[in-house]
Amino acid sequence: MTKLHTRTIGSLTVSSIGLGCMNLSHAYGAPPPAEEGGRLLNRALDLGVTFLDTAALYGGGNNERLLAASVMHRRGEFTLASKCVLDLIDGKRVLDGRPETIAGSLDRSLQRLGTDHIDLYYLHRLDKAVPIEESVGALARAVEAGKIGAIGLSEMSAATIRRAHAVHPVAAIQSEYSPAVRNVEIAVLDACRELGIGFVAFSPVARGLLADGVRDDTYAEGDIRAVMPRFTGANLEHNLKAVARFNALAAGLGITPAQLSLAWVMAQGDDIVPIPGTSNIAHLEEDIGAAAVTLDADTVAQVDAIFVEGAILGHRYTPAMQAQIDTETFPGELEPA
Repeated sequence: MTKLHTRTIGSLTVSSIGLGCMNLSHAYGAPPPAEEGGRLLNRALDLGVTFLDTAALYGGGNNERLLAASVMHRRGEFTLASKCVLDLIDGKRVLDGRPETIAGSLDRSLQRLGTDHIDLYYLHRLDKAVPIEESVGALARAVEAGKIGAIGLSEMSAATIRRAHAVHPVAAIQSEYSPAVRNVEIAVLDACRELGIGFVAFSPVARGLLADGVRDDTYAEGDIRAVMPRFTGANLEHNLKAVARFNALAAGLGITPAQLSLAWVMAQGDDIVPIPGTSNIAHLEEDIGAAAVTLDADTVAQVDAIFVEGAILGHRYTPAMQAQIDTETFPGELEPA
């Protein structure tokens, strides 16, 4: 097994690049067969990845079942993260942050995963109908019961993070972060550093945009990018101009765009761990290769110069999805596109 450099998330020590497991069951068209997903998960562990991220939502529990069937026999080799509050019930996406719902979701996740302990357990989104203190209180009780080891929050604002942290120490904040998506730079990263909280970057290659994986808006059925404003129509046509400059910079460095994006994310601080996702083993190996890439300050500045304000047009989410996002937005970001 290969060893990667490690980083610290709260009390957890994990590989400098983790694996977001969602793609194997959810959101980007038809998922691969379970056997292929299992091979990819095991290959990730063989490459030195020690941080696997799943959720109750992904595939309506099927992603957790995939991990149980594929890698739980190697449980001692990785830190396991999962999430609650968002779920898929009878094929319908449900948001419910009530303590009793969280407790039930956790028990179902433990059962699907075939374990009695999850190392890092997130509130997947903020349920604005339930005070964050109540939702975090449910996780604090789960820590006391030994069912989870650490508490995380996903796509939440600095103000919400501070309220949550006052109830129980938060180990990790997870939000979208890449050269093209910088919302957490408004306030979340500062709050994490003030409070000693680690940061986990999901979609660190911008849902494939910065991995040379999006060239037009022809997507497979079931691919969430087909309804995301920045991935379609005139917005995408505009955005691909910045992407072309980014790709050229990567080529000049002798690395792939995905590796440049991941290396840029890691260069933002030793307290940041990206968790790219893929269903392709070759792409996985490419992503993990970024762990060996170190960018100098000039290259980081060149990336930043490509993604100045206006370089990327279109909202991050549809209005319905954005309604569940608590992370800060830039002035004008949510105005009609």
